[in-house]
Amino acid sequence: MYVVVSQAWSKDEGASADGYIAEYEAFLPFHEASPGFLGRRLIRGVEDRTHFTNLRFFERLEDYEAMTQREGYQDHLLAMYEHLRPYESYPREFLEVVVADGPGPL
Repeated sequence: MYVVVSQAWSKDEGASADGYIAEYEAFLPFHEASPGFLGRRLIRGVEDRTHFTNLRFFERLEDYEAMTQREGYQDHLLAMYEHLRPYESYPREFLEVVVADGPGPL
């Protein structure tokens, strides 16, 4: 199993954060229709309520890459980006799960 991790910061901890969360939730059916998708988590900072970490779980990295090429993917991203602070890039990190204990996709 692989995890695609990205960081985001909303414009504020109120309406923009709520908008980002709502757009993230609206993106779920798109993910669920993607082969190899196993689940996802959106994690919010406790000290910095504008900071979000997005975890997406896939069977293979190729499954994630294929999802990013599907029609409509960029539209969903742009809707989420409306609620984020501008920054030069939206970096991702690709990680491999080596131990899977507890809740979450296994």
